[in-house]
Amino acid sequence: MKYAIKIAGALAALAIASAAHAQNYPTREIKMIVPFPAGGPSDIVARIAADGMSKHLGHNILIENIGGAGGTLGATRAAESAPDGYTVFAASMGTIIAAPTFYPNLKYDSTKDFEPIGMSANAPAAISINKNIPVKDLKEFIAWAKQKGSEVKQAFGGVGGTSHMACLLFNQVAGIKPTMVVYRGMGPGMNDLMGGHVDIACEQAIVMAGAIQGEKVKGMVIAGPQRLAAIPDVPTAKEAGVSDFQLNIWSGIYAPKGTPKEIVDKLADALNKALDDPATAEKLGKLGGTVPPKSERGPEFLRKTVASDIPRWAPTLKEAAEASKPN
Repeated sequence: MKYAIKIAGALAALAIASAAHAQNYPTREIKMIVPFPAGGPSDIVARIAADGMSKHLGHNILIENIGGAGGTLGATRAAESAPDGYTVFAASMGTIIAAPTFYPNLKYDSTKDFEPIGMSANAPAAISINKNIPVKDLKEFIAWAKQKGSEVKQAFGGVGGTSHMACLLFNQVAGIKPTMVVYRGMGPGMNDLMGGHVDIACEQAIVMAGAIQGEKVKGMVIAGPQRLAAIPDVPTAKEAGVSDFQLNIWSGIYAPKGTPKEIVDKLADALNKALDDPATAEKLGKLGGTVPPKSERGPEFLRKTVASDIPRWAPTLKEAAEASKPN
């Protein structure tokens, strides 16, 4: 009996200490793991979200880039971090949704090993090509790519990442089979596209808008229903003749599993306030992204989205991956 009383007392003390910790949180800087190198879409969105959230939390959120394996190395590090609120994870749709299809031996479970905080941005996928390729629109590029076959080099930022999803879907719709060149992230991939080392890249419009605006690459198509104010001359999928190329890519923030609900709620509140800031919408808008509407914010919406997106996307991704293999 005395032993049971001691255990109960210890548990009560632990609960009180945990509640006090959550109430005072945060008391120091927070680390946000980005599973791709600096300069890519995940990194750009994460920095915008971190900047906005920091203002409302009273402490800075510092970015730590951990690239490799389509973002799964960074995701694994985040999943294995202490659930104390001082490590959060800037997730990409690819790392959470596509990775389970391409990496059967993942060390994390997208639906079980994280505490959702909320979505941080939306952006359609886009296709851009080397500016020296002698074509004026997507129809001409597809004809050129079919003629060149495997000589065409296509950049993507890691197996299972959002750029991989976009490339596979585009190749399937366009009926082309380029040689796919994998990078640790689309920051380096875009550098090689601008330098003429690869011919085509697929990724969120967020990472391509600046290069398209600066005429360093040619924007071919937006995988969405309407043109973007940031790159108004780039046609939609329907306008370009590839109506089935539709891919809206979301980004989200997570905490490691077991992070106290009170802390998750504080982080979610800070994210929501950051998204309400007109400066956030302006920054994302200039890059071709949008702020999630209020109906698509918070932990529960992100949790439900992931639970439905994984099984919905798996057959399409498997089919596209199979179709992209050389004959």
